[in-house]
Amino acid sequence: MSFFVTANADGAYDLTTAGYTALILVFIALLLAGAAVFGTKKKMSTKQLVFSAMAIALAVVTSMIKLFDLPMGGSVTLFSMLFIVLIGYWYGFGGGLTAALAYGVLQLLIDPYILSFPQMLVDYILAFGALGLAGLFHNSKHGLIKGYIVAVLGRYFFAFLSGWIFFGMYAPDTFPNAVVYSLVYNGSYLGAEAIITLIVIAIPPVAKALETVKKQAIS
Repeated sequence: MSFFVTANADGAYDLTTAGYTALILVFIALLLAGAAVFGTKKKMSTKQLVFSAMAIALAVVTSMIKLFDLPMGGSVTLFSMLFIVLIGYWYGFGGGLTAALAYGVLQLLIDPYILSFPQMLVDYILAFGALGLAGLFHNSKHGLIKGYIVAVLGRYFFAFLSGWIFFGMYAPDTFPNAVVYSLVYNGSYLGAEAIITLIVIAIPPVAKALETVKKQAIS
């Protein structure tokens, strides 16, 4: 179809070598831009880049540790969204957003499922990029919990949108329509992971440890 993707037998598209290369460059550019533009000074920018990269690496690893999978995609992972939310909690909206967008690009590199450019944009860039909304609460009381909730709701919105528009035809007859199906389907795995994560980060020793990590990240 193009220089970056080729059609496969399933009606979807596979990334070409050029496509993978372009996404790697975009990923690197987003990480560097986040640190350069939103870091307050050179030393801080370097630390922000290192901490952001470490958090993204942990998010990728934990995204592969799945408590359970759903048949049409989506899973409850071992706190993978939390690690991306933490970046916004540490560095604010700008730093969190660029890191979350970079993570979306990385997820596209690792496990691409492309039906069309709009679907790819919604499922990967916008859905994972929404986790950067946590940065709006980085200086707020109970900012991590507030930020996490808003970030997950943002991802849920785009996951719902994708499920309704691009995958609604797969809704079983037990659901009245594609809208309800997408709301329930995407809410089941995102809601389950969110509840588990919120319980864990509300435990006093865990909350204290996360505050200590934040101080190290921004000092």
